[in-house]
Amino acid sequence: MAKSDLQGSLDLLVLKTLAQRGRLHGYGMALHIQRASDELLRVEEGSLYPALHRMEQSGWIASEWALTATGRRAKYYRLTTAGQKRLAAAEQEFDELVRGVRAVLTAAYSG
Repeated sequence: MAKSDLQGSLDLLVLKTLAQRGRLHGYGMALHIQRASDELLRVEEGSLYPALHRMEQSGWIASEWALTATGRRAKYYRLTTAGQKRLAAAEQEFDELVRGVRAVLTAAYSG
């Protein structure tokens, strides 16, 4: 997969997580993705936080500082209206990618 495809997948996972779970901090997003994928996907901090910054710069998410349940300060992210639109487009793009890969995997070889 090209790097942009992987980056787009991370965007999709983050945006979908925020759509499903609402306001979350980065660790909460990473944990949700890991648990929701039955431990198959792990999002590393080195990938997550630059992606969050980029998505915030794009206007897809917004952030604010708040206290966690344990009293630590953390940056919480939420989906914006622009993020909802980007999520819908990303889901469609992902569905098309999956259809394309599935078509190649199930195609009969005709030499």
